Parts: sequence; C-alpha cells; structure tokens
Amino acid sequence: MLLSSSRCLVLLLVWNSTDAGRILGRIKERVRNLSLQKAKQPLQRVKEGRIHQQLDHFDRLDVSTFPQRFFVNEAHWRRPDGPVFLYIGGEGPISESTVLAGHHVAMAEEHGALLLALEHRFYGDSINPDGLKTENLSGLNSQQALADLAVFHQHISQSFSLSQRNTWISFGGSYAGALSAWFRGKFPHLVYGAVASSAPVRAKLDFSAYSSAVGSSLANEAVGGSEKCLVAVRDAFAAAAALMGGNASRAAADFGCCQTPKNLDDQIELMQNLADIIMGTVQYNEEGVLMSINELCGVMTNTSEAKVEEMRPYNRLVRLAKIYRSSSGEPCLDISHEKTVTALMDTTVHSGRRTERQWTYQTCTEFGFYQTCEDASCPFSGLVTLRSQTELCLMLFGISQDSLPERVAFTNTYYGGDNPHTHRVLYVNGGVDPWKELSVVRRRAEGGEGARTVFIKDAAHCADMMSRRATDRRSLAEARQEIEEHVVGWLKMAALEMMV
Repeated sequence: MLLSSSRCLVLLLVWNSTDAGRILGRIKERVRNLSLQKAKQPLQRVKEGRIHQQLDHFDRLDVSTFPQRFFVNEAHWRRPDGPVFLYIGGEGPISESTVLAGHHVAMAEEHGALLLALEHRFYGDSINPDGLKTENLSGLNSQQALADLAVFHQHISQSFSLSQRNTWISFGGSYAGALSAWFRGKFPHLVYGAVASSAPVRAKLDFSAYSSAVGSSLANEAVGGSEKCLVAVRDAFAAAAALMGGNASRAAADFGCCQTPKNLDDQIELMQNLADIIMGTVQYNEEGVLMSINELCGVMTNTSEAKVEEMRPYNRLVRLAKIYRSSSGEPCLDISHEKTVTALMDTTVHSGRRTERQWTYQTCTEFGFYQTCEDASCPFSGLVTLRSQTELCLMLFGISQDSLPERVAFTNTYYGGDNPHTHRVLYVNGGVDPWKELSVVRRRAEGGEGARTVFIKDAAHCADMMSRRATDRRSLAEARQEIEEHVVGWLKMAALEMMV
C-alpha cells in the first residue's frame, strides 16, 4: 500500500479512525507509524511525562486513576510569556512526532510557543492493564476526555508557572479535531482559540454519505478521477457481488483471500475490505500512504496494451487488491468475521497499540459513524448495511441496536452537531475528504469572530496538518497561510486584551 513513503500523515487521526473497515484501520496504523520518520528535530528536545487522571471526573467519590501520557517540546518556547500550542490526541497512540513535525509545529517555531501533546484516555499507553474489559469502558467517552484536557491544562500551568499571559491554542484532526472544537466550546476560559481539521462534529448513526462522497471524489477530474472511473468501480463491485452469490470460492481465489467465505458475514468482510482499499485511497489522496485517485483510476480505466479479459471492471478490481497486498506485505486478505470478532473481544492491552475495541465502543455509545452502503449512490456492495455493522455493539458490549439512535442524538444535543455554538474555532476541511459531510463547512460569524471555515477544494483528510512540501497543491499552501493568519490574529487579540 505504501506506494510512496515520501510523506506521512502526522497526528491523525484519524486519523480517521472514524473508520469501520479492517484494511482502513491498517492504513491508518501505517500512517501513524510513519510519523516518527518525518520528525526532523532531535528527540532529545522532547520530554515524555505522565499525569494521574481520575477515571471519572464527574464522581468525586471515585478516587480511581489512570496514567495519561503526554509530550512536551520546549525548544521554541519564548519564556515566560510565549503561547502554548496543544495537540490533542485522538483514537490512537501518540508519539514524539506530535510535538516535532506538522503545520502546528512550524507555527510554534515562528511564534515561540510551548508545544504539548496529550494522549487520549484508553488509547496508547494511557490505559490501565484491565482497562479494556467491558465493565471498565464506561469512562471512555469524549466528555471525560475534555475533562482530562482541563486537568492537564492545570497541571502544565503549575509545572511551567504559566499565567493568563500564556495564550493557549488547541489543534486536532479527525475525531481529535472535534475534541479541539469542543474543548474551546466547553472550556473557553482555558483555550483562546482552536483549529479543528477534518472534524466530524456531527454524530451520525448511518453515515451513508461517506460512501457517496467517495464516489463523488472518484469522478472528480480535478484530482485525477472521472465519471468513467466511478462507473468502472460500481460495475466491478456489482460483478464481485454476483460472483460471490454463485461462486464464493472463485471470488476468494481471485482476490487472494486467506479463507473461502463460509457464510454471509465472511462475504461482508470481503466486500468491506475491497471497499476499504478504495476508501483509503480517496481519504488519504496524495498524502503518500496509498496510491492516489489518479493512479487508482488509471488502473480501473486504462485500456492501453490490455487484453479484453483484463479490461473488465471486475478484473481491474482484482488487480487493485493484488497491488494492495503487494505494497502492504500482506500475503492474503483475511476475511474471517469470526477472527474479527475474536480480536475485538480480546481485552488484553498489547503494548499500548490497541485501538479497534476502544473505538468500536465509542461508535456504539456516542458517534455511530457507520459507513454503510444501502444508499443507491454508494458505488460498493449493498451487503454492508447498518444492521451488519451495529450487531457488534450487542455482541461485544451488550449495547442494543435499538438504543443507538438515542445515544447519537444525545451527542449532537450536548455538542450542537454541525451547528455548534463555538467562538474562535477554525474548521478546516478538504473537498476530497468524505468526513467533510459531518463537519462545519459554511462560514458563520457570531459577534464578528465566531466559527470560521477554511475549505480546500482538492485536499484530502487532515492534509492541512502536514508539514509543507514542494509538491503541495497551491490550494493547500494557501489554506495553510489562511490558518496561520487566523492563529496570528488570535495571538494579537489575546495580547491586546492583556493590555486592557
């Protein structure tokens, strides 16, 4: 999959892991693992620490705690009044790279900011040894995570003798981007401004718009797509589904599966894996972790020097699967639903790298985000339904499917959905990113300085968070400049307020 290793998606995510499929999760993991390779500054500048956080901030009688990991980079800080740039961790482990590389680090260097990064509770190393057991997951939610940030703010302020003169700006991407916006919204006295990149602030149970947006990007000529490409993908999945219904063993052999589908659940796993390859390509387009949309559409539509048999959309999809396996080093596609469930039921903490079980729990209890394909506009397989995805909530955590709509509705009521009452929050989205459908993309002004937006028409998920590179599209470079102007404006405004 790593057709180009020249760039990594620092700090995602996530990274979507607002992602449902197994392959999409692996793509995200590789993105994360590449981040340290892009950090140009020596690690000696980074200090790693732990803060003992309450497991339940809203129950003062519960004194249980867990160790939460954070990183500090003082290299650029202009003591004692320099600003503080806080990178918020999302649904995965953080690393030293969160305070060493990325657009926020470049801005910190320019403005003399103290760089901080806090890992999300129950991810990475910020978890107790028994923390993944179902009875212990009740403390895993965004509200507790925001309270963690507030306590962390107090801890750092005391440790570095900070005052009101140190202006805090928060940054985050994907789910962490939503946390960045919500932190500013719920604790405006702690953080002066927030950048929320690719932030899905609206919870959505049936996120069918994700697949539809992927289809639109496949047809987008500005990024190398075409209507011909979209039609080819749609026809390929239709052919795969037809073959699956009559000759599943043949389909398994064609796509290099580790097993022959033995039931409908395995067939759904295969179709989801194939969709993930295309979803990952679109979501991380031109970010150096997968082929680009242009390259994918080249495979799906190129007719030069091809045999008639090889020109069929189904055979092109087979080739894409082969390219994925070759570039990722996976000898075969694991499509066993039983193995997926077994892995998700495992409550052992494996070297702080676990993410799937925790994120599945959060989708069941707060967000939904299920990328279904029941809508006619979806270019993939109709086997991927809301019911097939949400059955895991009951199986893993005893959470009924009937309770999910109410849980998602509460999240939107609590935070405001995609119409949050946030002040001095900058929402940044890319036109190629499917997650823009759940973010704030329209410019609004509340009292002259409300929720603002930056829309990058041909950029992918969290692309603005990367460090600059010579091959960046002009629109991305201009967007980063606009982000910088907002941050500069906030810092100047805060300084003026200090003088009053």
